[in-house]
Amino acid sequence: MGQPWNLFVEGDNLDVLPRVPGLVGRPVDLVYIDPPYNTGNDFAYHDDFRGHAAWVAMMRPRLEAAREVLAETGAIFVSIDDHEAAHLRLLMDEVYGEQNFLAQVVVNLNPKGRQLGRGSGFATSHEYLLTYARDAASTALNASTSETVDPADFPLESADGHRYRHLPLRNTNKKFNPVTARTLHFTVWGDPETGRVATVPFEGALEIGPVFGDGTPAVWRWSRPLIDQRPDDLVCRRVKGRLGERVDVFQKDWLHPIASAGTPGVRRKKLRTIWLAEEVGSTDTAVAELKDVLGHVFESPKPTGLVRRILGTMPDDALVLDFFAGSGTTGHAVALQNAADGGTRRCVSINSAEPTRAGSNARNAGLHTVADITRARLRAVAESVGGGFEELRLP
Repeated sequence: MGQPWNLFVEGDNLDVLPRVPGLVGRPVDLVYIDPPYNTGNDFAYHDDFRGHAAWVAMMRPRLEAAREVLAETGAIFVSIDDHEAAHLRLLMDEVYGEQNFLAQVVVNLNPKGRQLGRGSGFATSHEYLLTYARDAASTALNASTSETVDPADFPLESADGHRYRHLPLRNTNKKFNPVTARTLHFTVWGDPETGRVATVPFEGALEIGPVFGDGTPAVWRWSRPLIDQRPDDLVCRRVKGRLGERVDVFQKDWLHPIASAGTPGVRRKKLRTIWLAEEVGSTDTAVAELKDVLGHVFESPKPTGLVRRILGTMPDDALVLDFFAGSGTTGHAVALQNAADGGTRRCVSINSAEPTRAGSNARNAGLHTVADITRARLRAVAESVGGGFEELRLP
């Protein structure tokens, strides 16, 4: 086996962060953090920062340090709730640049809604996930997934058993038209009996121009050279429109597109900005999975499914960093994802020796600091999932 999947460093994250590249030999590709929220609640450790300004003052140098250790192609994801979402967004804009903002995802972690809150407000059922690139122009982040692709959306089948659907070759967005995209407005030739399409006339072919459903001129999505390059992925058909029957051209959109090596690739679909509990897990499932490996020793862990979805946006050899490691969910998720897809991701988890609360489940289990919780979970994960565990000592 190669390098261990999980590495743990105990210490104040502000002190440890600048040393991370030296400890692991390179910048990190992906940062995920679930920082303590400014709620005044007392969980495994006290996290009342007594006002937004103090919370922002705590977060700013840590986010700046994280940016410095992030690769140019890297990205950062930060979980946050309504208490500090607005302040965090402004802070991230300052530190990472507004131009590098990628998304503010709504995560439905508590589908039942929080019923025991103070006052007579709403039953909150979501948090947020703020996503920024180190450099949006060069990031390796691919905000798509294969999990939400439904084979039923591809009802047609080729002679060799591959599934596909028909998409209009015409660009259906009226912002793209003969005025705004002149080079894509041209005629092609097609035979609705055989399905053949070409950019030059052939026997039995009809001349076809791109038009919208109301008959106004449109443009194609493909250029002439691309049509010439991929004629087998196009088909000419008769269709019924608002103005009666007409002949049109369609693209064969494959469920599993052929990759560059000639083998079927993996179909991916853009991630939506609302992630449901049934897709990524909930607070309840997070507590249950932590209980399975360590016991009920942390009040508000994140589900591994949430982090695994984040991991899926980056290459499978990514170096991952979580410097508010809490119960160790990120490291657990890395091990599960590597085991599932054969990846070689590594995770650096940082946590402080903040004392756990006297009388808490963690303290009663012999876990005297939050770092003890992280360390114990990652060791348990190495035993149950594999991938190994190493504790890095600061020089």
